[in-house]
Amino acid sequence: MERRSFVQGAGLAGVLAAGIAPAVHAQANIRWRLSSSFPKSLDTLYGQSEIFAKMVRDMSGGRFQITVHGPGELVPAFGKVEAIQNGTVEMACTAPYYFFGKDETFALACAIPFGLNARQMTAWMHEGNGLKLTRDFYKAYNIVNFPAGNTGAQMGGWFRKEIKSLADVKGLKFRTGGFSGRVFERLGGVPQNIPGGEIYQALEKGTIDAAEWVGPYDDQKLGFNKVAPFYAYPGWWEGGPQLENWVNAKAWEALPNEFKAMIEVACGHSLMDMMARYDAKNATALKQLVAGGAKLFPFPKDLMDAAFKESMALYSEISAKNANWKKVYDDFSAFRRDANLWFRYTEATFDDFMQRQRL
Repeated sequence: MERRSFVQGAGLAGVLAAGIAPAVHAQANIRWRLSSSFPKSLDTLYGQSEIFAKMVRDMSGGRFQITVHGPGELVPAFGKVEAIQNGTVEMACTAPYYFFGKDETFALACAIPFGLNARQMTAWMHEGNGLKLTRDFYKAYNIVNFPAGNTGAQMGGWFRKEIKSLADVKGLKFRTGGFSGRVFERLGGVPQNIPGGEIYQALEKGTIDAAEWVGPYDDQKLGFNKVAPFYAYPGWWEGGPQLENWVNAKAWEALPNEFKAMIEVACGHSLMDMMARYDAKNATALKQLVAGGAKLFPFPKDLMDAAFKESMALYSEISAKNANWKKVYDDFSAFRRDANLWFRYTEATFDDFMQRQRL
């Protein structure tokens, strides 16, 4: 008997009983490309995208394949907005604050000076209004965003000379990512926004005087300690910088619901895994760097006070002229106020006591 005649005569129950699945129920495999902003040498930042892609592949039984590509392979490190907006690639992994030049609001999805720490950022995004507000903002760029990583509070960077006062920042050519450059400029510095893979060469040649990246584990891999011995803390501009996975809106809407769920679950895993890896690896790397001659120093109080004052003034100025920023920042700052009230009596007090015990 011909298959068509059998299907028409037997009905759905008969077809299923006979083990013949109608072709209309077959789901084609899906292949996407993910472009990362981060160097392949970093198993934390770039490697996180590989972990994410493997999780999606495993959950889908190989039906949903996402290939990961480094900066310059498909898209430049700082070309992610256009790439997602135009559908050049389906996904990107990046630090949104790289794109504050297009609109300062991008930085609020990642980190701003004296913003939220990692836990507070996750709470604002998932339990506050962060995800809703940033997704509303991203609609203009055809981007659907997913929190997919966080480094935790970062170090303040590598310097050829120790910064002993605010005056030492004057004229300093400092590589820093995203929004912090606006504040350093107001302090008299000369910010430089350079992709991670190009920082060492610029520092070695003297094109820049100092550079910050993330923290001990990544900085050690990139070798900054070899060309600038003084290591500052804290990175007050990155208290809890969030990485995001961006998806082209049309590609997202075309996904079956089960694959959408896989993306969300894998991004949540990536967020948790990245924080755990940094917290586990940074301590060992810091001890190794210090043993190798790195000289730790805290940013001086007059610099910290001036940076805070200038940051708050800058945010007020942006709010007066950028409606996108004001809408998101008003909610962000209200959440920060309440979160700090809570942390002041718990996390901060506990952490301060435990650090002084030197266990």
